[in-house]
Amino acid sequence: MGSAAEAATMSTHGSLAEKKPTVVFVLGGPGSGNGTQCANIVEHFGYTHLSAGDLLRAEIKSGSENGTMIQIMIKEGKIVPSEVTIKLLEKAILGIDNDKFLIDGFPRNEENRAAFEAVTKIEPEFVLFFDCPEEEMERRLLSRNQGREDDNIETIRKRFKVFLDSSLPVVEYYAAKGKVKKIDAAKPVQEVFDAVKTIFTPKDDKVKHHRCAIL
Repeated sequence: MGSAAEAATMSTHGSLAEKKPTVVFVLGGPGSGNGTQCANIVEHFGYTHLSAGDLLRAEIKSGSENGTMIQIMIKEGKIVPSEVTIKLLEKAILGIDNDKFLIDGFPRNEENRAAFEAVTKIEPEFVLFFDCPEEEMERRLLSRNQGREDDNIETIRKRFKVFLDSSLPVVEYYAAKGKVKKIDAAKPVQEVFDAVKTIFTPKDDKVKHHRCAIL
């Protein structure tokens, strides 16, 4: 018999462990195009796209106490506590009738990563990393016209620095485990998706396609 604390942990996380979803972390610097490619993956391969940022923004809009705390932290340029984001991700995964998820923009740092695995007992299938030179990301962010307050040169460069300092170590951690699929995100959108497709297409389909090409 386990302790009451262990029983509580089991009841909180048992359902997610039972669901055993396939999780792919999607990481890339600001402007690397990961949002566009996630939409393509959803359309072609049946994944559900969960954006950590969108979930946090939805929580802020809900007007909850949690949302107010998140809003204050974001305004101060701080990273929201891991457990807050993980609980929102967990709730979303359990509430959707699918077993394949893209988690976009998370983990933001090593602490996020370790907490996600400890809390959910899930490791990602792999990390899809959109690798793009800083100059190209900067050009894209400055040229888009979405009315985002954070698309000015000073804030953009701060976001690059946060990504390099905090998120790249996550990519390196999974790379050491052979779990990173790196995409050259500086190419045109369709070429980038062609590279993405080769990663997500089941091996059996690739073999069939190859045989058809030979015939």
